[in-house]
Amino acid sequence: MTSFPILSAAIWIPILFGLALLALGNDRNANVVRSVALIGALIGLLVTLPLLAGFDSTTAAMQFVEKAPWIERFGANYHLGIDGLSVWFIVLTAFINVIVVVAGWEVIQERVAQYMASFLILSGLMIGVFCALDGLLFYVFFEATLIPMYLIIGVWGGPNRVYAAFKFFLYTLAGSLLTLVAIIYLYITSGSFAILDWHAVPLTMHEQVLIFLALLLAFAVKVPMWPVHTWLPDAHVEAPTGGSVVLAAIMLKLGAYGFLRFSLPITPDASHQLAPLMIGLSLIGVVYIGLVALVQTDMKKLIAYSSVAHMGFVTLGFFIFNTIGMQGGVVQMISHGFVAGAMFLCVGVLYDRVHSRQIADYGGVVNTMPKFAALFMLFAMANAGLPATSGFVGEFLVILGAVQFNFLVAFAAATTLILGAAYSLWMYKRVIFGAVANDKVAKLQDVGRREFWMLVVMAVMVLAMGIYPKPVTDITGASVDALLKHVAISKIK
Repeated sequence: MTSFPILSAAIWIPILFGLALLALGNDRNANVVRSVALIGALIGLLVTLPLLAGFDSTTAAMQFVEKAPWIERFGANYHLGIDGLSVWFIVLTAFINVIVVVAGWEVIQERVAQYMASFLILSGLMIGVFCALDGLLFYVFFEATLIPMYLIIGVWGGPNRVYAAFKFFLYTLAGSLLTLVAIIYLYITSGSFAILDWHAVPLTMHEQVLIFLALLLAFAVKVPMWPVHTWLPDAHVEAPTGGSVVLAAIMLKLGAYGFLRFSLPITPDASHQLAPLMIGLSLIGVVYIGLVALVQTDMKKLIAYSSVAHMGFVTLGFFIFNTIGMQGGVVQMISHGFVAGAMFLCVGVLYDRVHSRQIADYGGVVNTMPKFAALFMLFAMANAGLPATSGFVGEFLVILGAVQFNFLVAFAAATTLILGAAYSLWMYKRVIFGAVANDKVAKLQDVGRREFWMLVVMAVMVLAMGIYPKPVTDITGASVDALLKHVAISKIK
């Protein structure tokens, strides 16, 4: 137990601010609503910083643990804790929450209180997923994140927002139903909802395979892995800018985190046996989806497909079962949060001015928006995996780990460096360079102060992590090593 419940504060402060906005806010006092939302997001971020300052990177044990009875009859507890695999995602979630509040500051003019409240509540729920050490609590947080994101897409999204919101909700909910069955089975087998107790439960190979597949449905949809990725482009295209940023930066990570916390440690033997399946699906995601991204005409859809390809790197890194690969997968998750989030912010800046996401509607933007063009170039390069950006570090580590595992797998994975450069720079060239395409582009105003500093902060994070990734790898190292040792030991009953 910690003297001050930092994890509870990180979860509930943004949620309480969100509920307060729902109760008190309306469009007549929109500026007050925005200010309160920003204060709530900033406090939520500041609360998470002591987690980094006080984190002991030499141990894989759970830290900042909080535990209190919840549903005593079934032995379910309000049990929170973090290790090296989760601490960075809590800080990243709180950071991105501040960015999306700033991003929607002048753009959202209707239902401002409800918009800001949705993001604050969503932020708290996602942090809850990364903190939960009780299986039932994890499931509640995991499923509850669907509600605010469903509303964000369905209320403030584009013309086909209702279709995209329904598709997002049904895909992710349907994928999670068998996971609930697996959680109940593990509770019956172990007599506990504690996730760490499940890590030690001996299971037959048959049980492990069935549990792995049940968990896979939920986590693969959330990542998303090929072929259950089709909801993501629709959701991104229709979501408002803030929704796309949170979806890409954080929500996709919930599925990948589920593999680390559930699939690998609970079913290690099944994970090894089904690793070829996971590697195959990951490589299809990397190569095939990269090719799909090449032919997109919509900027948001192109970045959405690139997210599927980059998350394929993450799952590949997990299932080659070596330290470098898994470390690379975790680094790639964090890096993708910054890079994909920044890319969607850039598209949002253009969309707010021209109200089009079509690449063909742009051209020559550098002539009217030079500051924006420079920042957008950095993020496009990071998306392509340019050295000295965060996008390079994770991909390089995964490819290095894949070389140790199998050269052909590494070769196939490395094609994403070529494909990533092709679709990122091809889009950038058509949008930014050339002669001014039309009157709308000719009348564009460069980024204002709010947009400029929002993008600069993201650029600093992308460069800092690319130039000096040691703080990330040091904190995650002990937990990655412990997980690999755990997965190497058979749990067959």
